[in-house]
Amino acid sequence: MNYHNITVNDMLNGEGLRSVLWVSGCEHGCKECQNPITWDVNGGLPFDEKAEKELFDSLRPDYISGITFSGGDPLHPQNRAEIFRLIKKVKEMYPDKTIWLYTGYLWEEICTLSGLENIDVLVDGEFVKELFDSQLHWKGSSNQRVIAVKESLKEGKAVLYKEKDYVCN
Repeated sequence: MNYHNITVNDMLNGEGLRSVLWVSGCEHGCKECQNPITWDVNGGLPFDEKAEKELFDSLRPDYISGITFSGGDPLHPQNRAEIFRLIKKVKEMYPDKTIWLYTGYLWEEICTLSGLENIDVLVDGEFVKELFDSQLHWKGSSNQRVIAVKESLKEGKAVLYKEKDYVCN
């Protein structure tokens, strides 16, 4: 698997302060995609031991809420095995961190994939320029869904994620 970047202290790609792995490879070709440079599955850099160490080290601080997998598309067929390996390792090393994943596939197309059970939130669907809305939280177009994965697997259908309420005392 190749990747383009690892960002830390990200506040835009999921709830809380997060680390984000931006992978290479996407078959969707969404019009006006924010990351077309990531479409080529052979683009970017090889995700090697050094990159993996950097990623896992970035998750160590208590103030990091979790990790987000984005791209490209983490669920591009050539990425799936490595992404699910990383997700499993994150859950083992950092069980209290949340895992978010962005994909252009619909929940109904990927809901039977083994490994989804370790993901907390999945944002599904292709970006559709005509449905863009800058007021949307954690997604770019209104057709996309922010899905609570564990609840969806239990219910057998996509269940939308409900944002946590934070209370200041």
